[in-house]
Amino acid sequence: MNLTGFATQGGSTGSMWTMILLYGLIIAVFYFILIRPQSKQKKKEEEMRNNLDVGDTIVTIGGIIGRVVSIKDEDIVIETGADRNKMKIKKWAIGSNETRKTVSKTEEKKEDGEKKGFFSFLKK
Repeated sequence: MNLTGFATQGGSTGSMWTMILLYGLIIAVFYFILIRPQSKQKKKEEEMRNNLDVGDTIVTIGGIIGRVVSIKDEDIVIETGADRNKMKIKKWAIGSNETRKTVSKTEEKKEDGEKKGFFSFLKK
């Protein structure tokens, strides 16, 4: 009877370590799939908002498109439309910087033209 008692105790200890390992694995998966990408995206958006310049075309989170006229600490003044209405918004309300997107797209096109294929050394 003592032998079966030890066998069940040993089995429960192994089961406990398996459960701890399983919980650790689940936490690691949640970190790498959910938390880490979200924090990277937040840092990227904060960098975009801090690198705004006067004259950039932006889109707010509400869908308003405008050109930056002035920048103060957390406030930005933008011009919208043909009649040049000015609006004061907060930095956190900026969804994207369209000027930077168009600049980066043209840079990518230039780089694509300059890129060489894997076997380009054979063509010489």
